[in-house]
Order: sequence, then C-alpha cells, then structure tokens
Amino acid sequence: MQKRKLRNLEVSALGLGCMGMSFGYGEAKDEKEMITLIHKAKDLGIDFFDTAEVYGPFTNEELVGKAIKSFRNEVVLATKFGIRIEGTKQIVDSTLSKIRQSLEGSLKRLQTDCIDLYYQHRVDTNVPVEEVANLMSEFYKEGKIKAWGMSEAGIQSIKKAHAVFPLSAVQSEYSLWWREPENELLKVLEELNIGFVPFSPLGKGFLAGKFNANSTFENNDFRSQVPRFKSENLKANLDLVYALEDIAKSKNATLAQIALAWVLAQKTFIAPIFGTTNLQRLEENINAVNINFTQEELNHLKSILNKITIKGDRYAGEAALRVGK
Repeated sequence: MQKRKLRNLEVSALGLGCMGMSFGYGEAKDEKEMITLIHKAKDLGIDFFDTAEVYGPFTNEELVGKAIKSFRNEVVLATKFGIRIEGTKQIVDSTLSKIRQSLEGSLKRLQTDCIDLYYQHRVDTNVPVEEVANLMSEFYKEGKIKAWGMSEAGIQSIKKAHAVFPLSAVQSEYSLWWREPENELLKVLEELNIGFVPFSPLGKGFLAGKFNANSTFENNDFRSQVPRFKSENLKANLDLVYALEDIAKSKNATLAQIALAWVLAQKTFIAPIFGTTNLQRLEENINAVNINFTQEELNHLKSILNKITIKGDRYAGEAALRVGK
C-alpha cells in the first residue's frame, strides 16, 4: 500500500479505526472475529491502527493490544487520552496527573511499552494546551510515546501546542459530507508540517450507501443521537448519495471507495482512518487506494458538492460543545 507521512511517522495511506468493534455502533462484536479482521487488514497493507481509552471504555484498547501483539513493531499504533468516564457520562479531563494515569493504563491494555501516536481526544479548556504539550515532551523523552496529536482541536489551540512540542497529526472529521477543514485547518496543517488524519471519511456509513430515509438506529448506536441521521435530514442528504452513485458507476467503484479516494486525493499529508467490522468491506475499502481522479473529475465532483446542502449537525448536546476548542 502507498505510504503517507505524518511529520515524523510514516503510515499506510489508509488506517483502520477500531472503535466500532467494541463501542458506539451497537453491541460489541465477537473478539475473535475482530482479531481476524485486524490481522487481515495488516496482511492487506494497513499498518496504522487507531483506538482510544474511552472506547468501551478500555475494552477496545485491550482488543487492539491482543490483535497486534504478534506484529507490534511493524505497525503504527494510535490511541487517545483526555476523556474521563463517570457512570454513563464522558467528561473532558486533561489534568496532568490524569493524563499520566491514562498513559500507563493504555500501555498496559495495549501490551506495549511505547505508543506511536498519542492524541489529546478533546481540548480541556481548564488546562492550557501548552502544559499538555510540555507533558507530551516529557513522555517522548521517557520513550513512552513517539509522537503526539490532537483531535477536533481549534486552530489557535493547535498553534499554541505545536509551538511547545511539535504535533505530528491532527485528527478531525472530514468527508464528502463534512468539508469544514477546507476553510482553514488544511492550510494551517500544511504550513506547520502536521499530518491530517480524518475520521469518519465514510460519514459513519452514510457515504457507503447503507441508509435510506426510513433507516433507524438502536439506542446503543450513537447515530441515534446525531441530528444528521434523523429521518428528515437523512432523506434530504440522500441527494449526495444519488450524485455519488453516478460517479461510482463511471469509475467502476463502490460508493465507499469513491468517498475514501476523494479524501486521499485532497492532500498528500492526509491519511484517513475508516472503520468496518466486515471482512468484505475491509477489502473493498482498501482498494480505494487504487482509484485515481483526474483534476477534471475532482472539479466536477466539487461543483456537485457545492450545490448540495447537507442537513443536520454532526454532533448533538454536550458532544457538540467539545469540538473546535
């Protein structure tokens, strides 16, 4: 598989987001099946795996740790800190003592002595990002992390943190139905030589053509709380899927492949992470790296996107307040 550079890290052009194997999309999947899937991803060229302390909580890190143990030194492992669990609540917490506690816990669950890419999951407005960056520098000197990053952080927080200890990557949502990073973020990351790791490049399944106006979600599927997935918004947003279907046919590709290939085509410092729990989808998605667009095709696609207004926010309630800080 093609490689991409995230500052000091070299990763496969596509990474595997492992959250949905344990958390967020209904019941946790069978552990043995998910380990098999992770091994298959490695066999097919993926060497970039993403998890987080909060996924489960904790169980997703344990799963990933078991799965990659036999080839740990051949892959880039990313996890995240900064969200504390209290009962059913998630609380943003980047107090320095909590971060160190999180690091030690993640190292143990992941069965490793070093994390390749350690993200602040969300900015904690009560803790200066400069202090967090300084702690990351200490972890680096201790040999416990190779690089660090931020997720869904605002431009000013990125600049402040980067000035103290350089960021290797920023992870935020980016896809055919969420293009806000194009407004400013991509330019800033390019100027600072920070890699970009888009999550949800398939729009949480929407861009893969999985849903229609009548689709519903179980209470333990977080999409049930996302305004963008409410029936009236789903119905309106299907215009995007219909437009992509024509493009997919012309490229002899799946909708998901078009969505992933489009993200890859935007910048060379972008390495999106997709999620799947299905072996067939895994193979199909990985083949997106073989789809290329001409500039004319990209311009045509952009003109289509500019004519479509996506309905519904991507987060609801407290989750919406945690991004862009």
